[in-house]
Order: sequence, then structure tokens, then C-alpha cells
Amino acid sequence: MLPKLPPAVEQFLRLPNPSVIACIRPDGFPMSVATWYEWSDGLILVNMHEKRDRLRWMRVNPRVSVTVLGEDWSKHVSMFGSIVRFEDDTTLADIDRLCVRYSGRPFPRRTAKRVSAWIEPMGWLGWDETGELASHPPV
Repeated sequence: MLPKLPPAVEQFLRLPNPSVIACIRPDGFPMSVATWYEWSDGLILVNMHEKRDRLRWMRVNPRVSVTVLGEDWSKHVSMFGSIVRFEDDTTLADIDRLCVRYSGRPFPRRTAKRVSAWIEPMGWLGWDETGELASHPPV
């Protein structure tokens, strides 16, 4: 379980910032893709179409990392952890939540089959020039 994050990091994670998720492919290579996320009660929510290769890979190896970027990409928070649950998003409630968060509108493809993954972070690293998000004091 991740220790309590500093308030500035929590606040940063609550914003609809761009993010990238990385997982491990079956051949051992890492794969990263842009994703929408939501920070909720110490967990990271992501959502994918049921046919995505990365979803299949995550089911086999649930260890992932997520990097959240600020407007200036030198401002970022990266977290690593494991997916603790997968849920079919049959009502599209989770993807709607993410879509509204990022675009202001519900998810448009109402017949899509979506799956939510809830990630429990185990550790984190942050950086920004002010040190506000830094996991270590700036040098």
C-alpha cells in the first residue's frame, strides 16, 4: 500500500492531466500508451476497450506504472503498482466519468464493451522545479 502522498501531489493527481500507462508485454518488453485516468481514494482508475492487447497483457501481469504530466512536462508524478481488480464497465459509468473529466461530454460509443482496471500504487516519484511535487528535495 502506498504511504500517504503529500497534499500537493494529491492535488496534482486530481487534475485531468495527460498521462501514460506502461505494462509488460508477453515477450518481456515494456509498452506504454497514453491514457485517461482518475485518482480516487488512493487508487488509479483506467478504462480500456475489451479487445485492447494491453488489457490482455495486464490480466497476465498486473504490474504497471502510470506517469501523470503537468502542462510543462518537467512537472510529473510517476507511480508503480499492481492492478487489484478488473471490472466490466457494462453501464459505461467509468468511461463516462473519465470522458467527462477530460472532454466535458459522456463517452460517445454507447455500444462499446469497456473494462475498468483499478491500480493500487506501491511507490511514486515526483518532480517539478519548485520541489512541490518532488519525492526527493531538488538539488
